[in-house]
Amino acid sequence: MRTELVSEPGDVQRPNEDFASVALPASGQGGVLVALDGVTPPTGPTGCLHSVPWFTARLGGALTELAVSLMDVPPAEVLAMAIARTAKTHGEGCDLSHPRTPQATVVMARWSPERVEYLVLSDSALLVEASDGTVSAVLDDRLARLPRASLATDALIDSRLRNKEGGFFTAAADPSVAGRAVTGVLPRSSVRGLLALTDGASRWVEKFHEGDWPDCLSFVRKNGAQSLVNRVRELERADAEPRTHLGRSKLHDDATVVYAEL
Repeated sequence: MRTELVSEPGDVQRPNEDFASVALPASGQGGVLVALDGVTPPTGPTGCLHSVPWFTARLGGALTELAVSLMDVPPAEVLAMAIARTAKTHGEGCDLSHPRTPQATVVMARWSPERVEYLVLSDSALLVEASDGTVSAVLDDRLARLPRASLATDALIDSRLRNKEGGFFTAAADPSVAGRAVTGVLPRSSVRGLLALTDGASRWVEKFHEGDWPDCLSFVRKNGAQSLVNRVRELERADAEPRTHLGRSKLHDDATVVYAEL
């Protein structure tokens, strides 16, 4: 088995709000990969005493531990348990009902000798390479399907669209949101590789069109996860002034790549 993990902040002056992990059970049978992209809140109150990195570290840590220790529990239930555990650590000084309370996108994949399970919530991506080399993208595209006019301001996203019917969903403090994730199960024998990307890394495909999803997985296999992030940074710098690739609210974003070659 080969695994790679790279996570870089978009700005060295700010903490990385992403989280990533690869874990192998003590039994040596199977494994888990997790990638979270913390949601940067707009300027203003969040109702919480804690930062986004604080939240993603605790949710990611809980999700990793539970996914490995409870291999028979479905991924959506594991995520719900991790969200509930994290919510309890906030304390009484945090208003967890606030729409800007710390939250994150989630990708989780777990494999055993029999099966590969996956979960995707919000706009991070999971690529699954089949045993015949075919690559499929597992995406939660609810945010992408919203009309661009609806995304005019961050405040509008928070107040009307985030974690609401007709909008899109992220992991915050409500465990029931886990039921909104895209999930699935595949035979272990049918899967050769897995690649998780936060949207700072998936810009290689979605913003800069360097290739399609199969090209992206092939690039990582041949050149490594760090090379993908390096190439995204090169493209961002080259596009800094003209901004010809629309839809980038930030010049650089936190970028995380987790690769597992099974």
